[in-house]
Amino acid sequence: MERKSKMKQVVKKLWMVLMVGLLILVNGVTVSAKELIIGFDDTFAPFGFRAELFDGVESDDEFTGLDVELAKEIFTRMDIDYRFQPIDWAMKETELETGQIDAIWNGYSVTPEREEKLALSIPYMKNRQAIIVKKDSDIQTKDDLVGKVVATQAESSSYEALMKDDTLINEIDGGAPVTYSTFVEVFSDLDTGRADAIVIDDTMGLYYLSQTGKSQEYRLLDDDFGVEDFAVGFRKDEQEFVDEFNKTLQEVLDDGTFDKIYEKWFGAKEAN
Repeated sequence: MERKSKMKQVVKKLWMVLMVGLLILVNGVTVSAKELIIGFDDTFAPFGFRAELFDGVESDDEFTGLDVELAKEIFTRMDIDYRFQPIDWAMKETELETGQIDAIWNGYSVTPEREEKLALSIPYMKNRQAIIVKKDSDIQTKDDLVGKVVATQAESSSYEALMKDDTLINEIDGGAPVTYSTFVEVFSDLDTGRADAIVIDDTMGLYYLSQTGKSQEYRLLDDDFGVEDFAVGFRKDEQEFVDEFNKTLQEVLDDGTFDKIYEKWFGAKEAN
């Protein structure tokens, strides 16, 4: 009887160890055990957005964009199941940390703060934090934003770049930018005249204006709030997976596949 009792205890302990290990696998980006969930803002064209957002955008899938196509290429090569899940962009890091999503991928800018909190992929393209105004605006430089209403997306890299300019931020109307959950709402503020200028990723801004037929109504200033890299964000404890992801991403960058995807959304790259 004593031997059977000990055997039951051993089996019970082994079962508990197995269950704990399974929970760890399920909660991390263990791609062989579950579907990888990518959090994104489904209005952030042309990186990841609902195809119905703009007339003339053809797609067999609900979501489309440069990042959507890039993800498909990379995860097909890695043989990983995945899906894009729309999220509140202001809560992206929280959703990642709590396991609601496994990656942030949607024109996600590299910043020192994000490098400290997350495991970031290698960068795959550059972006400028641009200032857009109406064509007839008297705003010509960044200094002209003094006393003006400036709008941007909440908790975005555009917001972070604007807030880092300590001198200017205290001089704009209200001492802080007006923020919205999406850049579609930000553009609406500029359209109606509620905002004098907006700060936005130039890639998104130019695409939005071209798709809405408003390119001639607005202009980008030569001044900006800095140039950044785009990368993919993962949890800090997923570095081993990120290393494998980076290998495939680098292959896509090196073999010309990324250039083809880029050209579809932005046209041919300018020669260096």
